[in-house]
Amino acid sequence: MSIKNEEWMTAKRKYRLSDVQIQMARELGMNPKKFGSLANHKQEKWKAPLGDFIEELYYKRFRKEKPDNIQKMA
Repeated sequence: MSIKNEEWMTAKRKYRLSDVQIQMARELGMNPKKFGSLANHKQEKWKAPLGDFIEELYYKRFRKEKPDNIQKMA
C-alpha cells in the first residue's frame, strides 16, 4: 500500500468517513493531512461535521450527490 493510500485510510478511520466521502474528497483534491483543521470539534458548534462538509462541497462543484464510480478502501 502506498503512503498516499495509507494517509487516506488513516483519515477515514480517524474522522469516521465513509468510502463515498473519501472518494469525494479525493476528487475535490483535498489533502487528508489538513482534515484536522476542517473537522468539527465539540467547541465549534457552528461547523458542520466533516463528512457533511465534504458532501456539500462535492455537490457545489459537480452538481451530483455522489461519484459515479466508488472505489472501496481496504
